Parts: sequence; structure tokens; C-alpha cells
Amino acid sequence: MARVDCSNVEVNLKNCTCTYEPCGRKGVCCQCLLYHREKGELPGCFFPPEVEKIYDRSIQRFLSIHK
Repeated sequence: MARVDCSNVEVNLKNCTCTYEPCGRKGVCCQCLLYHREKGELPGCFFPPEVEKIYDRSIQRFLSIHK
């Protein structure tokens, strides 16, 4: 996926905790949110590092760690 022009991309990349390296949406939060929403997931930045790195981005996982 081609990265769209985003005036915030550099700031976003500094705060992006996603470890999925081939992702073309890194730094373009609007694309990331849309992609994960369409899959019934949340972006990696919603999870602590130990959960994000296993790539379980499900809403159920999010709720289980935030009880």
C-alpha cells in the first residue's frame, strides 16, 4: 500500500508502536484506524508492547487487558 501524503507522518512515526515491519500504513494513522476497524480490530498502539508484539489486535484481547 502506498503511503499517502500526511503532514503528521514524522510525528506519528515517532509515536507508532507497531512492530509489523512490512506495514505501509505506519505513520498514517487515519489509514491504520480504517484498516483495523474494517477487520474488527484495534491498531497496535492501543496495546502494551508485550501484547502488541503477538499481533492479537482483537477487541476481545483489548478488553481482557483493560478490565
